[in-house]
Amino acid sequence: MTEEERQRLCQLGLEVIRLEARAVARLAERIDDNFARACHLMLQCRGRVVVTGMGKSGHICGKIAATLASTGTPAFFVHPGEASHGDLGMITPQDVVLALSNSGETSELVFIIPLIKRLGVPLIAMTGRPDSTLARQATVHIDVSVSQEACPLGLAPTASTTAALAMGDALAVALLEARGFTKDDFARSHPAGSLGRRLLLKIDDVMHTGPDVPAVPENATLSEALLEMTAKKLGMTAVVNHERRVCGIFTDGDLRRLFERGNCDVHTTPVREVMTADCTTVSTGILAAEAVKLMEDKKINALLVTDEDGRLVGALNMHDLLRAGVF
Repeated sequence: MTEEERQRLCQLGLEVIRLEARAVARLAERIDDNFARACHLMLQCRGRVVVTGMGKSGHICGKIAATLASTGTPAFFVHPGEASHGDLGMITPQDVVLALSNSGETSELVFIIPLIKRLGVPLIAMTGRPDSTLARQATVHIDVSVSQEACPLGLAPTASTTAALAMGDALAVALLEARGFTKDDFARSHPAGSLGRRLLLKIDDVMHTGPDVPAVPENATLSEALLEMTAKKLGMTAVVNHERRVCGIFTDGDLRRLFERGNCDVHTTPVREVMTADCTTVSTGILAAEAVKLMEDKKINALLVTDEDGRLVGALNMHDLLRAGVF
């Protein structure tokens, strides 16, 4: 590839990005009463939002339906071509239909408009032509027109589909806020993958408990603490009193600093004299993601978990969180 060819390709790509960015920016003036009415219809919907469109608009419909469904507005996609061959039965009187067509004259959509109206279902149209059949027949029309497509031929749906997608996102997020949709709600819709783990996983799910928790009494020697650390393999041990309340923690880092100072007899030195007394602890029930942030903020690699009375009930380190995929 020559330098001239490289620059030409980059220039073409840059022009597409700029043109589509302008198309999306112009949507700001379309966030008006019609937008609010569309949101109100979907908020009042007792069924589901049925999103429908043909061709490239259909692909955008699929994404909009998925975004709505994952942010608290039950939705699904229906292919308008299949709707007239039986799939129209998927639409019930409790639903709302959101139909996309840049021209507003897509025959498959226009054909099913009377059937939708017979059901008494509100119809929200998103088109690039406010005077089109679909726009005029709709309960609410949202204008997503663009001045030109990014395609130099002016034929391939590019800027128009980008504008429709952005408006779909605007609807979904406005509904999310209006419903009071929370992070926990979002997590329940995304239980798999790293997102779900960050939002749902609690330290109770990853911490070591029972005999796997490294702990020594406060009158133990340093050598006993080292044996406990070696046996439990967490790079630290809790130091507890006779009621198992946490008195402090002794870590690999404490050991390194101790040897740097020298003159330490591991067999006679009480661990309480060399432990970190003011150690960080957390309560059960917090999110694993919160534990990660706390450890990063405190620059520590391990945490002790206590109950409401300060008694030791668990322990975990950064490796446990890494294995759980919280990062």
